[in-house]
Formats: sequence, C-alpha cells, structure tokens
Amino acid sequence: MVQVKEYRIVMPMSLEEYRVAQTYMVLKMQQQSTNEAEGVEIMENRPFENDVYGKGQYTSKLYRLQSKAPSWLTTIAPKEALVMQEESWNAFPRCKTVIKCPYFTKLCVTIETVHLEDNGKSINVHGLNKEQLKARQVEFIDITLPTTDYWSYAVGSSDFDFTKFKSEKTGRGPLLEGWQVGILSVDKCDTVMTAYKLVTINVPYWGFGSKLEQALLAEIS
Repeated sequence: MVQVKEYRIVMPMSLEEYRVAQTYMVLKMQQQSTNEAEGVEIMENRPFENDVYGKGQYTSKLYRLQSKAPSWLTTIAPKEALVMQEESWNAFPRCKTVIKCPYFTKLCVTIETVHLEDNGKSINVHGLNKEQLKARQVEFIDITLPTTDYWSYAVGSSDFDFTKFKSEKTGRGPLLEGWQVGILSVDKCDTVMTAYKLVTINVPYWGFGSKLEQALLAEIS
C-alpha cells in the first residue's frame, strides 16, 4: 500500500536564513554519518535547469546504512540491500528527492518540498487532486518537543532546548507554546517559515513491505 504523508515543519526564521542553514546542516549530517564502512558518497553534483523547477542543483548520492537499518531488516537482508540511491533536484524554495534501492528495485520514496513564509496553515501547497488529498495524512512536527531529538545531535549537545534558548544575534526565542503563529509578542516569534514535505513511499513486497514503509516514515520524520 502506498503511504502518502505531508510533514509540516514550522521554523523561526526567514526563507533565506533557512536556505543557508539547510546547506550547512546537510553538509554536517553527511560528515557526521560517514566513515570508512558506511555513510554518504556523492556520485554527481551539477547545476540543472528544467521546465518544472527552473534552475537549481542536481545531486546523486549513495547511502550505506548498515548501522541505521532496523535490526529485523539486517537479519533477513544482505549487506547490498542496505545501500540506497538518492537523486535530488534542489531549486529552493522547491525541492524534490527520489530514493531507490538497487537491491529492492520496486522500492521508491519520493519527497517533494515547498518552503513558504507562513505558519504551516496552507492547505494544498503541492497542488494535489481530490484523490491524492484523500490519501494524504498531515503531521505537524514541533521542533521544540523533546521527541524531536535530532537537533541535539546536530548541534553536538544532549540538552539543547528551544523553549529556553534565545538567540543573541536575532533576538528570537525562547520558543514557548504557540510560537508558530508568527505574531510579534512577548512569547511568540515574529518571523516564521514552513517546510511542507510531501512523502510518498511504496514498498510493494509481501511480508515486510508495510513494516519497511513504517520504518522509512519514522526515519524521515
């Protein structure tokens, strides 16, 4: 069964600030997750231009994910099954990523992202039809929640807390309850933008396809 989920991530920054931060975080994540045995290998990196996205940057990468794969998968799948191939078209504020597995040739993950200067309330930024809208599930990801723990990992701290942090450079923060509304007041942020990530996952394999789809959604979120 094809899974269609739209993640909406509201961030306390402008589109331009996010663009710069995104480039930094992608490079840092690649550096932290790469060693001699596994990680990210860049196969191609070049400018592109097409009728859909205009001008942008195309990248092709290989991900070797032995240590990050769920234990149940590593027990049944050979090592080569844990290699993923990613193609990405980055034409910020629009991006598209397609992930496939050379071993499981029917597996396909598509991530289409639209970045807007709003607070996550836009209804259909991806222009879905009625059937697609019916299948789509929407989930808001609050970066201040303790369960959103990648930020602590990314900044190299185990106790990073956006509900207590205030930026000396921008004056934004702390991010208290309701900060996403984007209204200038004591406890709310006046500058917000949202990453709308439409994730479509299809793993049409009997016996483990549904389980792998859920694992991939959990990893993406």
